[in-house]
Amino acid sequence: MSSSSSSSSFSKSNPGRMYDVFINFRGEDTRRNFVCHLHSVLSNAGVNTFLDDENLVKGMELIQLMRAIEGSQISLVVFSKNYTQSTWCLTELENIIKCHRLHGHVVVPIFYHVSPSDVRRQEGDFGKALNASAEKIYSEDKYVLSRWGSALTTAANFCGWDVMKPGNEAKLVKEIVDDVLKKLNGEVLSIPEFPVGLEPRGQEVIGFIKNQSTKVCMIGIWGMGGSGKTTIAKFIYNQIHSRFPGKSFIENIRKVCETDGRGHAHLQEQLLTDVLKTKVKIHSVGMGTSMIEKRLSGKEVLIVLDDVNEFDQLKDLCGNRKWIGLGSVIIITTRDRGLLNILNVDYVYKMEEMNENEALELFSWHAFRKAEPREEFNELARNVVAYCGGLPLALEVLGSYLIERTEKEWKNLLSKLEIIPNNQVQKKLRISFDGLHDQMEKDIFLDVCCFFIGKDKAYVTEILNGCGLHADIGITVLIERSLIIVEKNNKLGMHQLVRDMGREIIRESLTKEPGKRSRLWFHKDVIDVLTKNTGTEAVEGLALKLHLTSRDCFKADAFEEMKRLRLLKLDHAQVTGDYGNFSKQLRWINWQGFPLKYIPKTFYLEGVIAIDLKHSNLRLFWKESQVLGQLKMLNLSHSKYLTETPDFSKLPKLENLILKDCPRLCKVHKSIGDLHNLLLINWTDCTSLGNLPRRAYELKSVKTLILSGCLKIDKLEENIMQMESLTTLIAENTAVKKVPFSVVRSKSIGYISVGGFKGLAHDVFPSIILSWMSPTMNPLSRIPPFLGISSSIVRMDMQNSNLGDLAPMFSSLSNLRSVLVQCDTESQLSKQLRTILDDLHCVNFTELKITSYTSQISKQSLESYLIGIGSFEEVINTLCKSISEGLATSEGCDVFLPGDNYPYWLARTDIQARHSNFL
Repeated sequence: MSSSSSSSSFSKSNPGRMYDVFINFRGEDTRRNFVCHLHSVLSNAGVNTFLDDENLVKGMELIQLMRAIEGSQISLVVFSKNYTQSTWCLTELENIIKCHRLHGHVVVPIFYHVSPSDVRRQEGDFGKALNASAEKIYSEDKYVLSRWGSALTTAANFCGWDVMKPGNEAKLVKEIVDDVLKKLNGEVLSIPEFPVGLEPRGQEVIGFIKNQSTKVCMIGIWGMGGSGKTTIAKFIYNQIHSRFPGKSFIENIRKVCETDGRGHAHLQEQLLTDVLKTKVKIHSVGMGTSMIEKRLSGKEVLIVLDDVNEFDQLKDLCGNRKWIGLGSVIIITTRDRGLLNILNVDYVYKMEEMNENEALELFSWHAFRKAEPREEFNELARNVVAYCGGLPLALEVLGSYLIERTEKEWKNLLSKLEIIPNNQVQKKLRISFDGLHDQMEKDIFLDVCCFFIGKDKAYVTEILNGCGLHADIGITVLIERSLIIVEKNNKLGMHQLVRDMGREIIRESLTKEPGKRSRLWFHKDVIDVLTKNTGTEAVEGLALKLHLTSRDCFKADAFEEMKRLRLLKLDHAQVTGDYGNFSKQLRWINWQGFPLKYIPKTFYLEGVIAIDLKHSNLRLFWKESQVLGQLKMLNLSHSKYLTETPDFSKLPKLENLILKDCPRLCKVHKSIGDLHNLLLINWTDCTSLGNLPRRAYELKSVKTLILSGCLKIDKLEENIMQMESLTTLIAENTAVKKVPFSVVRSKSIGYISVGGFKGLAHDVFPSIILSWMSPTMNPLSRIPPFLGISSSIVRMDMQNSNLGDLAPMFSSLSNLRSVLVQCDTESQLSKQLRTILDDLHCVNFTELKITSYTSQISKQSLESYLIGIGSFEEVINTLCKSISEGLATSEGCDVFLPGDNYPYWLARTDIQARHSNFL
């Protein structure tokens, strides 16, 4: 055995430490060159190093070797070509990794002319030698190959050094020693044992920081509890800290402020002590703020503030960027996006869930100590990973819990997790909920986690606003706190573990105060309450999902005591008796398979915001109507027996009317024209519905009209243009064959799908226009007064389009004999237009007729028409094509567009109009 005899300031500072550094290596590969040089430089730097060589330690007992490893702070593992030929090196490595797991021992791999991937995966000659070494002692230890392979992979996954080119060894040794010194001085922070997916995420933030070197850069790392915010902050700190003269990483700020009476002053002391490298004592927060401003002025520093949950914490530690020098970086980790908005940070990195492959790998490292599950546990492992939903904390906790457990124990845990979430994970996640200061925000969170996951954000906001919960701001706060997420299509989402945490909070309330449970959604609990009639006034929400063929039937009396019931969701539930027993506080009714033929008069709905009765047995909405003054959303889709709509005059605030797939619906109440707040009408697949009442076309507020599958609707009225807010018109698979001209004149239409035309309006309208055009028809009286180039369009062409571009079009019309240009006066014709016409050299060109805008067009004065319509290129091309085809087959042709007035978008004169949604 050989060890450095040099003294060490590092080991002396810790009496329990025998060595600073332990070197693990294959002697015959590196002892006389690289390792010898490395050991020498470490010794010269005052580092007490244990230099292991199997030729020198043959007589050592394993327990003595373990003490040497445990007595060191850092292990340098030098992987070389023949490393795995030594069973001693491999046994030593196995114990190094064990010390890392148990005591946080730092492991630094050095790849000496061997590929890191070969070490990580045990491939090539490196892997063959490993198998050969394992075979030597297989009879004594059948699992040795698995353990050594796991140790090699684990070590190779740590950040280390790659020695490939011999000429750079001296420089690299110096860099390694410098890194060791920093680690011994505590400048390098410990990161998780299995940093799966960490590097690419960290490098994304580092890439942004590198481009901000001339300013004070403030970075926010935001995400839910357990998502890895602190870990990524430590990774970034380790990567960039060396270039900053002053640095400080302040961890667990929230916890310090909650448990330390001196809170902010204590944090200020730590910040100044770290950066100034001298002990600082702070007597008050005001004093600390003043000292930070004065002592850090002009200094280039790196400051990490971890787990911030109050703005005052930020204000007292880095309240003003002017306090520190240019080039400084401040990194803040938080669950609250709102804090980062207030501080106006330069960049926010949002912690996303791990993808499926990353999650499975991280879980496997903790559960199996390798990168993938054992074959017999593969399906179970994937089920646990699905439960964890890509949350690193959950993957680590459950993986560590399941290591070396039986298949039966795995299955029992999964069953248990469905009912009682893992306590360690829940405790971490609950911090965000407990941090909500407003009871309304807590109520919104609990409502969403029980009833509204997957529902449209605007829909939920309306309902909860109707409950008096101020959901506009409340949902925003919950999103900022990472308790709710907004997924695609504006749907509210929530991490499964966060959802379970919220539901567990409700279960706890039942344990503490029996009968006080506010929300019922667990199937067994709801059945129990409704059958035993044990509902209480505390119940605010109830959800029960039964199968379509269920025969369960409940009495309305079971709801009598639930006088505060706001939210009711029933799927295929049969309820008999007096519906007057339902709460008068109902704001949301989602009752799929509503069992009655009409809504009873006793069912009090006057405060309801949304009624969703899909798949109902309704024949009529009601026999005796009541005024539903707050109703905004009505969905009666898939009601197979519904024959007519309700009297809409009783629904004055209705905004969304959805009646999809109601095959017997044939009557729309004329009062639909009274719905001045209506935004959406959806009558998809109402196959018995005939043409709409004329008053339906007078709805100025409607933005979306969907009639697809209404087979009996054969026309859309011309007065559809009165629907001045209409942006989406969909009428696929109907009897409508012709698009009304007034649709093209609409100032709002953005998307259209009617009569075979489908797409954005500005793409579809040219084809619609072309469908109206006929080169054989010649009813002169139907030619609209806008034919030709109006004066406004001449001005636009001059300024923005260059009329010279039209010359090739004119030249191609060999039979052209006259052009009609409509202007107020001849002087309005530009010199450019005259030049174009003069340069055409059309032999048959005989007449340039100038008329006023309102002049009548005489058949005798023209034999063919050229229509100029501004800079709308696609329509120009459409018309030119039509004219050219007509002239190719006859001596002249007339081209016209039907209607009495020109579409507004053909005469737009502003240049921006061309790039709008409609041009």
